[in-house]
Amino acid sequence: MGRVMALDVGRKRIGIAVTDPARIIAQGLTTVAAHELWDFLREYLAKEEVDTFVVGYPVTLRNEPSEALRWINPVIRKLRKDYPDRQVVQVDERFTSSLAQQAIRDGGVKKEKRKDKGLVDMVSATIILQSYMEQSKF
Repeated sequence: MGRVMALDVGRKRIGIAVTDPARIIAQGLTTVAAHELWDFLREYLAKEEVDTFVVGYPVTLRNEPSEALRWINPVIRKLRKDYPDRQVVQVDERFTSSLAQQAIRDGGVKKEKRKDKGLVDMVSATIILQSYMEQSKF
């Protein structure tokens, strides 16, 4: 059984989280620049087995597509094209950035480090992954 990888796709950065091989724990992995995603995935997948990609899919409070889908949908299409043997799942990501910022504050991260948007993206990806794991109950 392979890992599950979550992506919090943004215009500039993509937060990435993965499960352990047993799919018990979700943990933040890294944040990459959006243009570096495909090189990162190629290198990571050469070393680690990933069965499922979980992509944060933002909708508004009215359940309408968010404007951010302009850069998220192309990533989803490319994942499905480049990795047809892996599942690609969309998960509602409403409020994950707010939850991530709160988790970072609650975790005692110093104020200067909390300004790191890459950290917020990585924690957001972890929250997306945790949400998927709770819904899926492997």
